This record gives sequence, C-alpha cells and structure tokens, in this order.
Amino acid sequence: MRKIIDVLRLKFEAGLSHERIAAATRISKGAVTRYVQRAGNAGLGWPLPPDMDEARLEALLFPQVAPALERHAAPDFAHLHQELKRKGVTLQLLWEEYAEAHAGQAYRYSQFCLLYRGLAQSLKRSMRQVHRAGDKLFIDYSGDTVPIINAGSGEIRRAE
Repeated sequence: MRKIIDVLRLKFEAGLSHERIAAATRISKGAVTRYVQRAGNAGLGWPLPPDMDEARLEALLFPQVAPALERHAAPDFAHLHQELKRKGVTLQLLWEEYAEAHAGQAYRYSQFCLLYRGLAQSLKRSMRQVHRAGDKLFIDYSGDTVPIINAGSGEIRRAE
C-alpha cells in the first residue's frame, strides 16, 4: 500500500526534506517527490479533508487511464497455423491476405512474422501415437520431385 498520507504529513506538518521522508517511510526519494508534486497539481494541501482516506487519495492522485483502442487488427493465428500446413501456402501469402482484409489496421510483415513465431514457439512439438507393433506402417514423404536431366543422353529422372 502506498504511504501518501504519511509523506504529505511529514512534508507539510514536520517540514522534512524528501531524503528524510524517504528514509522514514522506506520509499524512494523519487516516489516522495512524485507524491508531493501530484498533491500540488491536484490542489491538495495539509491538513487533508477529514473524509480523505488512503484509497480515495490514491485514486485522486493516480487516476486510471482508459485503455487505448487497438491500433492493429489481431490476426487469427490458429487459422494461420492451420493454413501453413497446406501445400504452397507461405507466411508472405497469409500476410498479404491479412493486410488486404484489414487495410489501415494491419501489422507490417516483420511484426506479423514476429508475432506468429512467438505463437509457434509456444506450441508443443510432440505428438503421442499409440499403436500396436505391425498394425501401422509409417512412410516419410519428402514432397514434390524435381527433374534431373542427363546432359549426355537427355534422359529425365525425378529426384526427391
């Protein structure tokens, strides 16, 4: 809990320096200075009004700031993650679609990628598979093949 009333009492009633007030209340000199400045800006003096308690004083000196509106539209990262599993889909393509859909409120590509990578790193990379021996066969598929042309014979072979 803040010690605003004690700070103001020691400042105006006892006339102590900010350093001595800080030592007596065990808070920093900067906090003492802030409390005294905010009380002065709010037009408060000593003694405080009788109905002024610590919570009300704190609310008066440190008003809550309303949250700022979102400047950027948040991408649906769960959807993006699923889309990236499809063949031929890249993060660049997904960002272009996102930027087109949220014109003026879209993140730039670098921030978009940074946010996505932060989400991707938080996902677990394990997949538990329960199977009986001999029940299933697992094959590693590398994807599309590339043509390799033999310069001498012109023969085309497909390589993975």
